[in-house]
Amino acid sequence: MTQQAGKLWVVATPIGNLEDLSPRAQTVLRAADLIAAEDTRHSGALLRHCGIATRCVALHEHNERDVSGDLVRRMQDGATIALISDAGTPLISDPGFRLVRAARAAGIVVSPVPGPSALVAALSVAGLPSDRFSFEGFLPPKSAARRARLQALRTGTDTLIFYESSHRIDESLADCAAVLGGERRGVLARELTKVFETVLDGTLAELAARVAADPDQRRGEFVLLVGGADDDADAGRLAEGRRVFDLLRRELPPGRAAKLASEITGAARNALYDAAAKD
Repeated sequence: MTQQAGKLWVVATPIGNLEDLSPRAQTVLRAADLIAAEDTRHSGALLRHCGIATRCVALHEHNERDVSGDLVRRMQDGATIALISDAGTPLISDPGFRLVRAARAAGIVVSPVPGPSALVAALSVAGLPSDRFSFEGFLPPKSAARRARLQALRTGTDTLIFYESSHRIDESLADCAAVLGGERRGVLARELTKVFETVLDGTLAELAARVAADPDQRRGEFVLLVGGADDDADAGRLAEGRRVFDLLRRELPPGRAAKLASEITGAARNALYDAAAKD
């Protein structure tokens, strides 16, 4: 008789408040043969709180390639495995992609148990347009790379959503204000669903100043949301950028002129080149 394959459940867990673990998620975690957790010690507190005694195995960014094969073999032999991350929905800036891909490639059924997600929770209370948004995960840790990434996102009209850590939030806010524009609207959601939850809104310049002045606002886990670019404002920056670019390129090489015009006006360097090429 052929052994029936098991199943992989992808289970969302609380982002802070332990009461947010759904009854269905608890049922799935109790019934599973094994729980693959990003950090077994961290998840242990949640499981103990809910009276769940299912055995856990670690699956994180450093061992996922090695562990996934073994977990897939177990599921092929009939095991049911639940995948959880430290907080929220797995695979959203968390490990699990390789396991899910390997399970699907092996013909194993993969099913979600939906629940908390920090980015969706933050978007729901931000008061920024939510019909179109772009989740960018964590920005690069170094300022030069971070600014380059922000520059690439500067003209997009979707609401931007980032995750950020406590030891970089002030630098990231400063770079966002410098590259995207200090007048751009933003919302900073900190420690969502936890005791010290705060949701600040204002311009990026105001948020950067608030966080720089208050050490408490640099503690915890952050979701930063930034309103999309204003088409009229961008058109104005491009017009001014072209004017400055035209003046500078009379005396400077085009590359240097475009770089300076971009820094002076905030217009995208590539947009200046493109506009000039159409002349």
